This record gives sequence, C-alpha cells and structure tokens, in this order.
Amino acid sequence: MTETHCPYCSLQCGMRLTGRRSPEVSAWEEFPVNEGGLCRKGWNAAGLYNNRDRLTTPLVRDRATGEFRPVSWDEALDTIAEKLTALKAEHGPDSVAVFGGGGLTNEKAYQLGKFARVALGTSQIDYNGRWCMSSAASAGTRAFGLDRGLPFPLKDLEQTDVAVLVGSNLAETMPPAARHLDALRERGGTVVVIDPRRTATADRADVVLQPVPGTDLALALGVLHLLVAGGHVDEQYVADRTTGFEDVRRSVASWWPERVERVTGVPAAEVRAIAQLLGSARKVMVLTARGAEQHSQGSDTVLAWINVALALGQCGTTYGGYGCLTGQGNGQGGREHGQKADQLPGYRMIDDPAAREHVAGVWGVPPESLPGKGRSAYELLDALGTEAGPKAMLVFGSNIVVSAPNASHVTRRLESLDLLVVADIVLSETAAIADVVLPVTQWAEETGTMTNLEGRVILRRRAITPPSGVRSDLEVLQGLAKRLDSPIPFETDPEEIFAELGLATRGGKADYSGITYARIAEEMGVFWPCPVSTGSTTEDGSTNEKHPGTPRMFLEEFATPDGRARFHAVEHRGAAEQPDADYPVHLTTGRVLAQYQSGAQTRRVRDLPDTGAFVEMHPMLAGRIGAADGATVRVTTRRGTMTAPARVVDTIRPDTVFVPFHWVGANRLTNDALDPASRMPEFKVCAAAVTT
Repeated sequence: MTETHCPYCSLQCGMRLTGRRSPEVSAWEEFPVNEGGLCRKGWNAAGLYNNRDRLTTPLVRDRATGEFRPVSWDEALDTIAEKLTALKAEHGPDSVAVFGGGGLTNEKAYQLGKFARVALGTSQIDYNGRWCMSSAASAGTRAFGLDRGLPFPLKDLEQTDVAVLVGSNLAETMPPAARHLDALRERGGTVVVIDPRRTATADRADVVLQPVPGTDLALALGVLHLLVAGGHVDEQYVADRTTGFEDVRRSVASWWPERVERVTGVPAAEVRAIAQLLGSARKVMVLTARGAEQHSQGSDTVLAWINVALALGQCGTTYGGYGCLTGQGNGQGGREHGQKADQLPGYRMIDDPAAREHVAGVWGVPPESLPGKGRSAYELLDALGTEAGPKAMLVFGSNIVVSAPNASHVTRRLESLDLLVVADIVLSETAAIADVVLPVTQWAEETGTMTNLEGRVILRRRAITPPSGVRSDLEVLQGLAKRLDSPIPFETDPEEIFAELGLATRGGKADYSGITYARIAEEMGVFWPCPVSTGSTTEDGSTNEKHPGTPRMFLEEFATPDGRARFHAVEHRGAAEQPDADYPVHLTTGRVLAQYQSGAQTRRVRDLPDTGAFVEMHPMLAGRIGAADGATVRVTTRRGTMTAPARVVDTIRPDTVFVPFHWVGANRLTNDALDPASRMPEFKVCAAAVTT
C-alpha cells in the first residue's frame, strides 16, 4: 500500500493505492485536506493504467506522409538535439521555446526552468498555468506583496460567517472541498455564489447572483460603494494596515446600485442585500476562481474584490480575508519555481540582479549567462514560426491544441514550427501533430512534490513500476542536456532536485528551504514559506528549532516593504468583445464533474462518462432559435465554429450560452484578448451566435 495523492485538481486529495499491476484506490482518512473523501475522478484515477492508448515508445513523424514510426530513445533524443543545435546556431537560443504545465511536480517545474535557461539559453519559456491563476497572482502580489492562492487552510472556510464565491463551481471542479460549505451553513453561516449559471455549487448556497458574464468587477464596485455609504468600512483597520483607500473610496462613489444593475443585470435590491450581509458579518471570506479571473480585466476584477475584503478589515485575520481557488494540480507550485517567463525559483523575478546572482550561484553558472524575460504563454504561441519567433518548441504536460484560446490559430502556429516535441503519456491532440513524441511516466509511476491550493507542499509517492520503454520527464531533460553540451549536469533523483530547489528558493518569497521529503511525510504536508530555521537560538548560541511553516499568512503584516496591504482603484471596462447584431449572445466556458482540463487523461478512463461537448442555453434562447433539447446547434464566434447538442436548462441567463472546454471545439471559439497585467486570455466571455 502506498499513500499518495490524486493526479487531478489543486486539492491534491490524499489516497491510498494497493496493487502493483492493476492499482486500486482506497481512502486515506487521516490526510487533512479531504479526510478520505474523493470525487468521481479521484476514485477512478487508476483507470488510465494498462490503457491501450498509453505510449510506451518514442515516435518520430514523417512530415511527407504524416505517419509516425517508433524509434529508440537514443534516436529520438539525438534527433531533437541535432535539430535544436542547428536552429540555435542559425537563429540564436531564443529560436527554441519551452512550454510547461501546471500539473508538473515542483521538481519537474524547477528542472524545466533551469533546463531552458541553462542548457538551451533561451528566454522563451512559459506554461499553461498562465491561463489558470495568473490574474489572481498578479492582483495578490500588487495588494499583499505576495501571491499564495489561499493564505489560510481550506478548512478555515467552515469558521467564517459569510463566504462569497466569485466565479467558482466548487461542487463540480473539486467536490471534496464542497463539504466545507455544508459545514459552514450547518453552523449558521451564509454562502454566496456569484455566477452567470446556477451551478451545483449554487444549489448549496444561500444567496445566488447571476451577473452578465464579464461584469464581476462592476458588481464589486457597487458592493464597495454601499459598504462605504452604509458606514461598514473598518476605518481603524484601514488606517493601521493598508494604504490607498481614499483613491478607492472616490472611485466607487458613482457606482450606485441602479447603475450596477444596468451593467451587471443583478437587481439593485440584490446588490443592496449582499452589501448589507457583508457589512453586518463579523467574518467574511471572498474566494475567486476562473470565472472571475479569465478575463481581459481579470487582474482588476480580483483587485476589486480584494478591495471589498480589505475595506471590511478581513485580510490578514483568522477565518476571514481573500483567497483564490487554484485550478490545476500544481498550479501554485508550478508558477513558483521558474516555468513563467518572468520568474526564477522562489518567486524571484528574473530581471532582479540579486535574484539572478542567487539562483545562478546555486546552479553554478555566471549570472550574466541567464537570459532575461521572455514572452507570456499566449504571446509565445502566437509568435511560433514567425520571422522573429521561435522555430522549435518542447512541450511538457500541456495539451495546447485543446486548451489554448483561439485554438485554430494556435494550432496553425504549432504546425508552422521546424520542430515540435511533445512529452506525454498518450497521443494527445497536440502530440498528434508533433514531430517527435516522447512517452513519459505518469502519476504514481514517479515520486515528486506538489503544492496544493492552500500552499501545502505534499509528496506524491511512486506506487507502481512504469511500463518498459517509458522515461520520466527528468530523465528526458537529463538526456537532452547532455546532448546539448549543457555547462552543468542535470540530475534525475527527485529528492536531490527538491533539496536543490530549497537552496534556490532560500530567502525568496516562496521559501521552501526548510522543507524536506521526510518532513512532508511526517507532517502530512508543510505550508510555505518555510525557511530552513526559525533563526532562534539556544543557550549555547546555536540555532535550533525548525520553522513550523506558515498555514496562515499576513496575520502580523503583509509582504510589502512597509507591511501594509495596498488598495488599488480600478474601473470597469467590460469584456473585450461585446455582443452585437451578428453575435448577439455571450459565450462562456468551464468544466464538468467527470472530466479534467483538456480531457487527455479523463476521456480515456472507461468509468468516467464521456458525454462529449454540449451547448447549455436557456429555454427563451432555445425557443427564439428553434432549438430543442438534444438537437444539434451551431455556435459561431469571430474565430471559429463548433456544433454540439443543445442542453436546454433554466439555470443559465437567457443572454448566455455555456460550453465545456474538455473537448476540441470550445477553445476554437474563445477570445485571445489579454489582461494587460497578467497576460491572461479572455477565456470566460466573448460574443457568439447560436443557430440550428
């Protein structure tokens, strides 16, 4: 029996695996995050083992015929290295790009960033987590000086008085977490859900608001306007622990409830009611997720809701404040350790000379040899194959063809490359157009750490032996680094790599230096920041106790230079693309219970229902276009078209349609407009036409 963690969402639920050939999942009741509970995906997590689609040998594609042929590992790696070497010699190191994933372990994320900047010497690295939490990360950094999705344990949710979920369908995206909402309500608390759809999470709420997609920011401005007008601002807290409130106070003065109603569609009476609810509560938690964040104004939207929490005096207190519900399994850790175009390990910024010197010292290379800031994820993909852009790309842990916005355009950019290499466990839609496909280990065939949505670093343990012919991503990077004449060697032992990661993060904002594999196992996870010691001394003058980790952040001060949180005045701009006569409805996208991300894994698990895509719409819209439930409809945007069965429900706004993104199609429609701060694409809203 092996105690490990689910391969899917950011809860990283604890589970036990038994059996070596056909592992079975059982409950790990002692693990505090889920206490033995799992969702349908978790209970069936072992269903991908022995799947006929599993890759077990490297493949090289003949561009003339489009056919793959199996090759040896040496031939595959030699082919890649020779092509990369030639491209770098002709076009420079930035002709090669690397694209990572928010599901990679901390060790892989760290090693991938190191590989890009040292073995390849390229600045062109980013990852799909840019499309997950980047808006919340940008806002959190600006407001608090530091981004950690939840600055408190998830279980604290049970002890607040009012929980506001903005753009989160917690009950379907991470079902074991929904028990905290139930516990909160059982003790008399109130759950508020803000979503254009009445979801399974809304069914567990006391108050449900359904704004027009892309107007969450305006709703926050209206709520804060009423908090100010009603005398609900904690003026003492604002004076003692924050700066910038007067600008915000002035900026919300014109957002009276009737104006908010005109913009958001939420009745003025409901806006007044939620403001009164928040203003009279002792403890309030505001939690945002992708519904609020995946917008061209996502960063400002999060800042607007942070302003609400700050004005109420909640941030940096016990059982109150602001948090972000991370999506991907390692969406938190994946962005801390070097996969992002602008960051080095430990949340150090790549353009900071001191950060460059520290990390270069750990790596054993000159600081000046490290490249600078590269392109963000979508901008990187958009540049592929162009005269000034990369000519080759290595992809680890991402299915870009399904997950990228304006996906048809991105697919054409991928196809224009001189070399596309994809490391994956199955022939995903992206792997299917690659020149070289590398079969790699999956969850439970390897050991490594993840950082869940609470900032808790946990340990996934190897439980079974991978199939013959499969290698880990760490072994792939080592093999390529050697062939590319890297100035430093690349290790493959995850525990050794994690120890080096600790050194690289030491003294940084995301300090892991006091965390070890043994300690994670003993304590069932350790919350960062966790420096190597407390710095306290014994009577003989030596340092003693290990740092306890940081379950709750900002209780004494924020991570800003003066220790104060920052208010930011923001203004509602609306979605980049508004409905018009040709495209008269809003399109929004999201997840369903049985599937995860691009579906490359879950769609292949027999016991998870693969219903395919659908178009959810209100009966009024269905009647207007003559669509019947189950009949095929066509959704068109300025970027593409898809067809799918209609699902007619009265739980969505009449001016909005919803399409899940786990299948090819939805992201052919989505808009690639970017948030100016986070570079997040506007996945969550665009203008569309629906016809029969």
